[in-house]
Amino acid sequence: MFIVLPYPRGSTFDWAWLLMSAYIYVLAAFWLFYYSRGMAELTRALHAARPVLYLLILWLLWHFVQLIPMPIELLAWFAPLSADIYQYTHPEIQAAPISVTTEATTEQLIKSIAYVVLFILILLLVDTPQRLRIMARWLVGLAVIQAVIANLLYFADIDIFYESYSALGTFANRNQLAGYLQLNLAIGIGLLLADMREHGSSSWREWMRRSANTLLSRKVRLRIYLAIMVITLVLTHSRMGNTAFFVSMTVTGILALLLMKHSPRPVVILLTSLIIIDLFIVSKWFGLEQLQQRFVQMQQETVSLDIKTNTLNRLDTTMHANTLKDDAGWSGTGAGSFYAVFPAYQGRQQPGYFQHAHNDYMEFLTDTGYIGITLLGGIVLITIVTGLVAMRSRRYPLMRGMAFTSVMGILSLMIHSATDFNLRIPANATLFIVILAFAFISHSMPVRQSK
Repeated sequence: MFIVLPYPRGSTFDWAWLLMSAYIYVLAAFWLFYYSRGMAELTRALHAARPVLYLLILWLLWHFVQLIPMPIELLAWFAPLSADIYQYTHPEIQAAPISVTTEATTEQLIKSIAYVVLFILILLLVDTPQRLRIMARWLVGLAVIQAVIANLLYFADIDIFYESYSALGTFANRNQLAGYLQLNLAIGIGLLLADMREHGSSSWREWMRRSANTLLSRKVRLRIYLAIMVITLVLTHSRMGNTAFFVSMTVTGILALLLMKHSPRPVVILLTSLIIIDLFIVSKWFGLEQLQQRFVQMQQETVSLDIKTNTLNRLDTTMHANTLKDDAGWSGTGAGSFYAVFPAYQGRQQPGYFQHAHNDYMEFLTDTGYIGITLLGGIVLITIVTGLVAMRSRRYPLMRGMAFTSVMGILSLMIHSATDFNLRIPANATLFIVILAFAFISHSMPVRQSK
């Protein structure tokens, strides 16, 4: 599944995400069959993730509640904006649901169920360190293939989505590719950390020898993969994507130094090499100056019309969505309803059709209200805390590395979500679900020995 998800434009086509959902449901049916025959069992990771599972179930129930018709008087009290919309469009209506677009909310419910089931399946199926390492390596390998495709299209000046001035691969725009690469870079860095020794060396000579082996010997292939992904991330010219990656890597690295026992020097060496080699050497050759110029252009009056219009549209969308959020209140207007409600708030000098807000937080607020965003916030908070606890308490390097992956991946996409909608792209959303699951796997997976 993860092999094909990025290619039909991040699986944003209806047929693509429907096939994805069907595939996940079939896998779940097979697991239930094996479980009923006593050939499968529940895992510690699943038990550890119970608080998050409860919140995810409430999240699904909230989608369902938004589809239930209620008397218009009750709707006016609980969801006044939805009631106003229904009374304006259908004055004769006597009962209506919270969602102003039940078809879109139903679609979101189908996707959400698939994401929750995928989360559970990962907790159940990735039940050994070997499977965890294999899955992480596969995801990194698939990301490298996507990065190579993006680079080939970029340098060949092949324009498949009318945006040839940036690398975008098979995604619809550069920010979606950037989000995909951010998450996979977090997985790759976690794998590098997993291959490091836990204890410091007894002498500086031994420490230098092992540090060199860590960076240049058996791990050189993974290190090259990370360099390829960083090059592609820079070539996307995604301002927030690149910012989110380097900020999340730095913050998580500092947390690792504070939390991980017995291994500060290897972590320092690794993170320092990532910053120096990737940021100041590799990226310098492949477009870092252009990325810097895009930051500068935001404050210059001589900025080109297309970039200026794009930046202003993002800012205007967020500003008007903020007003919509206030009107949507606790209930929201229905999952997936942003495209239907936003035109009423869209500025006259802001032409165009906006299917999504350029801000995941704002769109979740307008769609599901404070109830929905509270549930999502609880899920993310519990997962980050679990990842931090795993970084602190686990001694097995792979578990600590995947805990690092989870914390860095979550922080990275949370930063990027302030200006984009990666969580609305199935290819990126499923990868985010995997990283959430990694936190509980790294926290609770039993291992036979410590390294």
